[in-house]
Amino acid sequence: MKTQEIENKPPVEKWEYKDRNYYLMHNKMPLTYTLPTRHSRKYPLVWFDSEKGYERELRYATNHPSIFVDEQKGQVTLKHVVFEKGHLSVPKNKRNLQEFLAHHPHNGLIFLEHDAEVVAEDDFVKLEIELAAANLAYEMDIDTAEALMRVEIGSKVTNLSSKELKRDLLIFAKRNPRLFLNLAQDENILLRNFAIRATEASIIKLADDQRTFKWASNGRKLMSVPFDENAYSAMAAWFKTDEGLEVYRSIEKKLK
Repeated sequence: MKTQEIENKPPVEKWEYKDRNYYLMHNKMPLTYTLPTRHSRKYPLVWFDSEKGYERELRYATNHPSIFVDEQKGQVTLKHVVFEKGHLSVPKNKRNLQEFLAHHPHNGLIFLEHDAEVVAEDDFVKLEIELAAANLAYEMDIDTAEALMRVEIGSKVTNLSSKELKRDLLIFAKRNPRLFLNLAQDENILLRNFAIRATEASIIKLADDQRTFKWASNGRKLMSVPFDENAYSAMAAWFKTDEGLEVYRSIEKKLK
């Protein structure tokens, strides 16, 4: 009988006893920030218990090991939970507070627990992205570099020397590696730059309303820009059509 009771006894919840640190999200660091510690209409503090199948009311009571109101019998001693300058340190002996914070509905919305392993993993991913961007920028050919930097600094790229262009490209990759990689993976970026160069060289002309491209020499219409689409992105896509390819080859001869 005793053996059967032991077998049917629910497993003890695994909990790692350690000091824990919490911080307010979005780099917020007010002098003090008080976290709601009891259920109210303004701040509903409930947690859905999947085993019991219903929501349970939370409350931080320093004189009870449980964080659930339905398990707190008798008098309760309440205490404020205060972040100071965006930070809260909870020693391992205050397990009930740590559990309360783990179940709190604001966890992941307003505050997070500092996890050194997760931070290290995030840092590693960030460094990988920075390294990939730097390597790609270093190896990138001049035409692609010009096309990419035109997105970043506009027509000023035309006046840059090759060394200045490569320098600014490396700086851009370092400052914003994610955006740099996204732009570098844009298959139309070279064609978009080609269209801009053709416009700057007065080979083609974009109407003032940004809706029509024409030959600058005779005003003959080349293409209409679809509504709510970037003119040069539309031109880049049009260059891939049979008609657009002929125009591309004609412009290419004039740009040389």
